[in-house]
Amino acid sequence: MQFLKLLLLPVSWLYGLIISIRNFFYDKGIFKSTSFHLPVINVGNLTMGGTGKTPHIEYLIRLLRDKYRIATLSRGYGRKTQGYMLVSNPSSTSMVGDEPMQYHTKFPEITVSVGEDRVASIENLIKLMPKPEVILMDDAYQHRAVKPGLNILLIEHDGVMKKNYLLPSGTLREWKKGMKRADIIIVSKCPEILVPIERKRLAENIELLPHQNLFFSFFRYGDIVRLNSKQGNMLMGTNYYFEKRFTILLVTGIANPSGLAEFLKRKTDKLETIVFNDHHEFTPEDLRTITETFNNIANANKIILTTEKDAMRLRNAELEEATRALPIFYIPVQVQFHQSDKEQFENIVLNYARQNQTNRFVHHREN
Repeated sequence: MQFLKLLLLPVSWLYGLIISIRNFFYDKGIFKSTSFHLPVINVGNLTMGGTGKTPHIEYLIRLLRDKYRIATLSRGYGRKTQGYMLVSNPSSTSMVGDEPMQYHTKFPEITVSVGEDRVASIENLIKLMPKPEVILMDDAYQHRAVKPGLNILLIEHDGVMKKNYLLPSGTLREWKKGMKRADIIIVSKCPEILVPIERKRLAENIELLPHQNLFFSFFRYGDIVRLNSKQGNMLMGTNYYFEKRFTILLVTGIANPSGLAEFLKRKTDKLETIVFNDHHEFTPEDLRTITETFNNIANANKIILTTEKDAMRLRNAELEEATRALPIFYIPVQVQFHQSDKEQFENIVLNYARQNQTNRFVHHREN
């Protein structure tokens, strides 16, 4: 693996040169960035995924939804459609992607949209009646055609101190100096207990600029939910399956399932895994493989567990007969902030949203 990374380094350097030229053109106004006179908040990262963008977007939705009309805008990675589209009933992950489907399922009161062209998509959102009052852009840190009013960058805790390389040798989408565009940097997926000396060590490594704020977040897992039933209908909580020593077959198709796997390993020594690629669209053949693996587990007490995002892709009409025949559960996750970070982070977001409200749409191109 290390040898392959070395072989790919020249390609990474060429990619890095292209990205540097592109960012230079945006910084100098040669390429135009469109800013909007309503709050636009972006949540993104520097790497190829796995930093927890989806639960952080959901945190923002919960924070803002009682005060403002919210719209989310995603590319809709993995969908088989193109162009701008509103997520509605019925929709599927093949039509809109798994993250937008998750937002729509959990927060039906907000507007959820997808579109590759972020400028055109926001212009379409603002034409809606009533129009959104805050737009949350999912994973658009490198899509600089839109200049968000508040740019939030996620860095995974385990990756802060590690040396990384640009694609395809590593997982970086751009050079680390791209961090300078962030207004807020969140170190995500931290341990639940984060001692002050560790915070200080991470902050020193990140090297904040004067305009930036740094926060630390972690994941808190909820009670598992049956795939084909509504949350809250469970008779047994998650701990029941650990205490009764159920074997858990963990099935994932996300960028980085290691955090969930480590959480489960702390709860049980009866864990088996099947790992698919990120955003994997499950097929009947996949379900046959999962079923065969599950049936071969000797323990009579056993369940299949997956992530909330994977559950969106498993709720496929083509797979319903197979999934209903299996005890498939998913485990929700929510973001929590450390110490006083929660209050400070929420104040920054709420103040930004409040100060940037307007009753009419205006946009301009920045030089």
